[in-house]
Amino acid sequence: MTLTTDSFDFVADLVRRRSAIQLERGKEYLVESRLAPLAREAGIGVDEYVRRVRSARREADYEEVVEALTTNETSWFRDAAPFDALRTHVVPAFAQERGRIDRLRFWSAACSTGQEAYSIVMMLTDVLPGTPVEVLATDLSTQVLERARSGRYSQLEVNRGLPASMLVRHLQRVGAEWRVSDAIQRAVTFARHNLLDVPPAGAPFDVIFLRNVLIYFDLATKRAILERVRRVLRPDGFLILGAAESTLGIDDSWDRIPVTRGSVYRQASRVVEPHRAALFATAGAAPLGGTSAFPIIPRQGGHR
Repeated sequence: MTLTTDSFDFVADLVRRRSAIQLERGKEYLVESRLAPLAREAGIGVDEYVRRVRSARREADYEEVVEALTTNETSWFRDAAPFDALRTHVVPAFAQERGRIDRLRFWSAACSTGQEAYSIVMMLTDVLPGTPVEVLATDLSTQVLERARSGRYSQLEVNRGLPASMLVRHLQRVGAEWRVSDAIQRAVTFARHNLLDVPPAGAPFDVIFLRNVLIYFDLATKRAILERVRRVLRPDGFLILGAAESTLGIDDSWDRIPVTRGSVYRQASRVVEPHRAALFATAGAAPLGGTSAFPIIPRQGGHR
């Protein structure tokens, strides 16, 4: 049975309220395809499944629907350009401006099944051998986070963007799967986080990957997220967005820096209030997952 308008509107409203992702009319096919596995498990059609969720009003059902609609595919070194920028521009800029790089701390937001976070560590292992790298990888979905923490991927998944040389050096064959090495996994901390909430513990960050996420939000939500990101990024840090995303026309607090096949962003003129600069100067010692010296940012404008 085709998804009715009433059922689609219910799902779209639920996803918007829980994640701020906008599902416009015309996305019925997406809702049907994402909810089809849940409906099959229940032995019913998608429309009937939605009606049952709506009438039962169970929180667990709501979470399943939202997770199904907010889980996105990913791959190793996805789009390539951001990782090229990290190697050819971001790291050299830190080296030149700071004199030396003692440690780098990243936030991989909306990390999905973890390939982005692991890709960051693998690249930095080559570019800055011996330099401690920490990555906080967050996502709204508990299901994908469980997969990411396992560090296990199928042959098909490792074939999607992972160079053979890195596969051999950083993953081990385990039966029919591949497992990310302990050394790479130790550098990554996974945690559940909704971008509508206050930033996660672990600030300040040197680089924030926020790729292919803003395109799903309305303008007000984009501005709120970018402001929160700016508050937990070091004054000289970099923000990396997806190829189809930009801060232009959304938040004037950022400077766009063209790099090969793309761009990265820094805080405009890198002017930071004196009290924030002092906090950043003392916040570097906090371990990921622990208590950060940087203050928690209160929720903005009624966002969840």
